[in-house]
Amino acid sequence: MRLFLLLACLLSAAVVHGADQAKRPNILLIYADDQSFKTVGCYPESWPWVKTPNIDALAKSGMRFHGAYLGAWCMPSRASLLTGRQPHGIQSMRMEGPYPASTYDPQQCPFWPALFRKNGYHTAQIGKWHTGTDAGFGRDWDYQIVWNRPKHPNNAGAYYEKQLLAFNGEEKWQEGYPADNYTQWAVEYVKGATRDKDKPWFLWLCHGSVHGPSKPAARHKGTYREAAVPEPSDLLGPWPGKADYLKNTLSWRKAPNGKILAGSNGEKVGDEAGGKGTEFANWVRQVNECVPAIDEGVGKLMAALKDSGQLENTLVIYTADQGFAMGEHGMRMKIAPYDANYRSPLIVSMPGTIPAGTVSPQVANAPDLVTTFFALAGVKPTADLHGRDLTPLLKDPAAEWSHPCLYEHTGHDYGDNVTKVMKEEPKEAIYQKVPWYTAMVHNRWKLIKYLQPGVPEELYDLSSDPDELHNVIADPKHIARLAGLRATLAAELRRTGGSALTVK
Repeated sequence: MRLFLLLACLLSAAVVHGADQAKRPNILLIYADDQSFKTVGCYPESWPWVKTPNIDALAKSGMRFHGAYLGAWCMPSRASLLTGRQPHGIQSMRMEGPYPASTYDPQQCPFWPALFRKNGYHTAQIGKWHTGTDAGFGRDWDYQIVWNRPKHPNNAGAYYEKQLLAFNGEEKWQEGYPADNYTQWAVEYVKGATRDKDKPWFLWLCHGSVHGPSKPAARHKGTYREAAVPEPSDLLGPWPGKADYLKNTLSWRKAPNGKILAGSNGEKVGDEAGGKGTEFANWVRQVNECVPAIDEGVGKLMAALKDSGQLENTLVIYTADQGFAMGEHGMRMKIAPYDANYRSPLIVSMPGTIPAGTVSPQVANAPDLVTTFFALAGVKPTADLHGRDLTPLLKDPAAEWSHPCLYEHTGHDYGDNVTKVMKEEPKEAIYQKVPWYTAMVHNRWKLIKYLQPGVPEELYDLSSDPDELHNVIADPKHIARLAGLRATLAAELRRTGGSALTVK
């Protein structure tokens, strides 16, 4: 009898535990690559001919943020997303070997999905990987189909062609258009074919689109062939009030016939426009034609959630590792501190929980997203996270939000290496022709502090100057505001262990 009662109690506890697990939200993070917010139709800055019906529908079902500042380029963006920390606080991460080879010590640089696994989540990653040759299968991920670019540099440029993938650790070649492949595998996962159905889950779907060479799927090629593409006002300069490095990042030239053509921009992988001298308008159209394949995938994933009865218990996030300048400030690149280069779309949906059709004027960084995941999942982090929980904004986009959004560029350096450069070789604080910087957006103002000696600060009023054409750092009427922003930036760096980045 006692044995029977004991078994009954254990069974009851298991049932309750299973019920609790079922209530914990699933998390679907859809991560595009090098995608400007201007390529998403629901953003007011997009070209009027852009069509992204499924991403727009996602925004209508939830909340569209003004944007996200997740990372300066592919590797630091992902490193911050996997650790919840700014690059200056990520230890052991480093570039090593032929580009884009990289490595890290999992003991010094733990990725948080491993902790979610220990707390009852089933974790998965599908698609592009650019954060060390160790992609973490069996430690961070229960299920993984990964295109590990650092591990296979010779296949690192295959964004739109045959890829060498590891299916749960087993490597094999895969034909087909990658965005379509990733979507198919993600849909199968959502429906439960490749996961434990008794556990809540986290899926990080990492597309390689729209990264250069930006090759659209055959069915989408020419979709925007007749689209009118206006030229940014500062496409060829000058750039008054901006640092001199923009002369070295100019990626466009005017041909004798008056057409604007692509020139070199220093990309190591993927940039074919410069070598081909692609016309500006055609390049913009080509980039935008890569988005529909992802958009179709969003539609299929939302349908899978609905059909499987998981829609209202799944937090869906659509974003990108960073933006990509499309002629603004003379650029065709990421990395730089301007919205055109850095800011990506951010859309969050969870029907019944997040108010539908809402817009938040706020922005977020990668650590903010991670901190929010922990809060919603009820998991306690074992290490300090640099972000802030966005839950108040997800409940009410008009909620009071006094927090600044910190973001940075420290090239391929992380952790103690950043401190070392700043103390010993500050003149070397430059990567891809762009000086290192820390930047902050707060109450619609942006302060940019370059870390290479001699490069002046920049200050922008994003409300009146969203294109960041007028640096008002020297305007005497902003003296008090500037002092306050400098103090807030310094406080953010201290809070996140980045005081070394305040060195002049």
